[in-house]
Amino acid sequence: MADFNQILAPGDVDGGVVNVVVEIPQGSNHKIEWNRDLAVMQLDRVEPAIFAKPTNYGFIPQTLDEDGDELDALIVTDQPLATGVFLEAKVIGVLEFVDDDEVDDKVIVVPADDRNTGNAINSLEDVPPQLLKQIEHHFNHYKDLKKPGSTVVKGFGDAARAKEIIRAAIERWNNR
Repeated sequence: MADFNQILAPGDVDGGVVNVVVEIPQGSNHKIEWNRDLAVMQLDRVEPAIFAKPTNYGFIPQTLDEDGDELDALIVTDQPLATGVFLEAKVIGVLEFVDDDEVDDKVIVVPADDRNTGNAINSLEDVPPQLLKQIEHHFNHYKDLKKPGSTVVKGFGDAARAKEIIRAAIERWNNR
């Protein structure tokens, strides 16, 4: 299997369009992660069903967040996307997040060309408020049965803040 991190660039951060690889489909409770060393998707664990992902979950290639993993992305679509699919995605914001005292931010994106919505989602203000509440609730509580209080949502940032975080993650990747 090809290593996404070797052949797929992060994208046009300044232009607001990045490449994202899907790890976990929306609605799944399977914690699937990119195994960089083996260049394959790996089932890490099965979470309790009540903690299924509220959005598709993936990563931006050739990035490293402060936790040492690829920078995470939450992909807002109306249907689940398959594991391993990549898409060009429009950056609309970021969930600033801490997991076990490590920064583990989640860039929020939508497909760059979503004709179903008429490309109507251009910022976090265009996302249904209920979905933002579900995302915040999920990340504040998805580890409660294992380690209560180990995750903290710091808040949401706009696309400009997300781009800053992406640029820093690309720099970390390049300096690794």
